[in-house]
Amino acid sequence: MSLPPSIDGVCAVHVVRGAASDPAKLPDLVIELPHGATRTNDYNRLRARLKGTYDDALVDFFHVNTDVGSPELAHAVAAALVAEHPASAVCVVQSRIPRTFIDCNRLIDASPEAFREGKVTPGVPPWVRDEEDLVLLREQHAVYVGAARIAIDAVCGAGGVALMLHTYAPRSVDVEVGDQIVASLHAAYRPDTVDTWPLRPPVDAIGRSLEGVSMVDEGLLTDLCGGYGAIGLEVADGRTYPLHPSTWGFHHGARWPGRTLCVEIRRDLLADPWDPFVEMVISKDKTSRMAGPLAVALGRWMGRVR
Repeated sequence: MSLPPSIDGVCAVHVVRGAASDPAKLPDLVIELPHGATRTNDYNRLRARLKGTYDDALVDFFHVNTDVGSPELAHAVAAALVAEHPASAVCVVQSRIPRTFIDCNRLIDASPEAFREGKVTPGVPPWVRDEEDLVLLREQHAVYVGAARIAIDAVCGAGGVALMLHTYAPRSVDVEVGDQIVASLHAAYRPDTVDTWPLRPPVDAIGRSLEGVSMVDEGLLTDLCGGYGAIGLEVADGRTYPLHPSTWGFHHGARWPGRTLCVEIRRDLLADPWDPFVEMVISKDKTSRMAGPLAVALGRWMGRVR
């Protein structure tokens, strides 16, 4: 199998090769970023194509909800890994579709009950009502999911591994995903309110089913705990939410048992500063600090499964 191409406005596919990597060889690792549309321009580009009526303030939800820092972290991990393992290569597959309008890590026809059970936002939010918009968004979703699956199947099928990389807000803010989402978020993030929400782990390996069965390689989890522990950061084992069948992360893991990892990194450990309602500046120093332990653990994992 070959890797998918980049598609303007849908996905960016980039291969990072070590100095001794065979250019004809498939990468050893694919990093998938299903929520990789993190810049205001990503939002504006798609919003300009949509015909429905949307609140101008919805861009605030975009900034709160997108996986800030995930593209920068992915490329830092790739660079660190190939520097340590010069015969290796890494493929980064980045969605350019804002999850504000459709979520590229969701089975979009899953039931509302399934999304609630998985503690995740729905595949298509309720403010997307225009039929032409729904057709366009579903088409783009299908193209991105197809590209991600091709890349993951190609790399894992050749003996490699896959990382589904996410970032999340520092705190678990519980608000209803509806037409009042922006007002609700501003209320939740008031200075007198925000610290009342539960603080999330710095790193969470999302790999436990609803029944508590882990899909994460045991040695990989040990290496992650050791690496991040050395810099004073905790790694949780699926504490924030399960790896649920309403997500594509679950299905990639089910297709390639022992060869995938879904991980969340807290955004305030990447952004400088973390500010929920604006496009954030991602710190190179913070990103390098968070990339190091992840790259080391991934390199050891790749060596074990080959």
